Amino acid sequence: MKTTVLLLGGTGRTGRQVLLQLLERDVHVRAIVRSADRLPAEVLGEEALTVVEADLLSLSDEYLRSLVQGCDAVFSCLGHNGTFEGMFGAPRDLVTQSAARVCRTIEALQPKNPVKYILMSSVSVNQPEGRDTRRGLFEKAAIALLRALVPPGKDNQAAADFFCHGLGSATPFVEWVAVRPDSLQDGPVTPYTLHAGLVNSIFAPGSANRANVAHFMCELAQDPRLWDEWKSRLPVIINAADD
Repeated sequence: MKTTVLLLGGTGRTGRQVLLQLLERDVHVRAIVRSADRLPAEVLGEEALTVVEADLLSLSDEYLRSLVQGCDAVFSCLGHNGTFEGMFGAPRDLVTQSAARVCRTIEALQPKNPVKYILMSSVSVNQPEGRDTRRGLFEKAAIALLRALVPPGKDNQAAADFFCHGLGSATPFVEWVAVRPDSLQDGPVTPYTLHAGLVNSIFAPGSANRANVAHFMCELAQDPRLWDEWKSRLPVIINAADD
């Protein structure tokens, strides 16, 4: 049976890579985008792609349920664009609100099999209970200051905290992975490595090709063994050349 996914944020630089790779894998994609004009030209007219041009948080409960119904996975590549309005305008917690709303919708539908929620997060996000032991006090202070000054940093952490604590493993209807790439860059799919914890400092970062992040996210959705290895975790992904 063909896999069906709901894609949030499919017009960003990483989201576009996810969209292209999903379609290459013959996955049916329902993409909620704020501007269809920003979709890659090569996906237009694809039979496997359904585009909904809307603000996810403004969708009615009934319509959102219709989009989530029958999905095997949800991919979230949502983020805040680099403009002043995008960084500081409402909603400042777009990623967190979207995750909470979609997960509530999944729980209401009570699917027979758990839906996989695959979140593109950030290497600046901390694991719970201080499990990122490589992060020293100075680096923690710098990240705390960044979150206080720039809303997207706080939003990314809040979204991860929602899955770790707010959702956790309490529901049988949603399973999750929050992917933490190191510094994102353009480039093709290349060898990459996955780590349970941090590898580099934010002051001396490694790199992760957006195509590699997309590849890993797609693999998570389609490889049961890989999913079982990383579910309910926050893996760090870096290019193998930086390992």
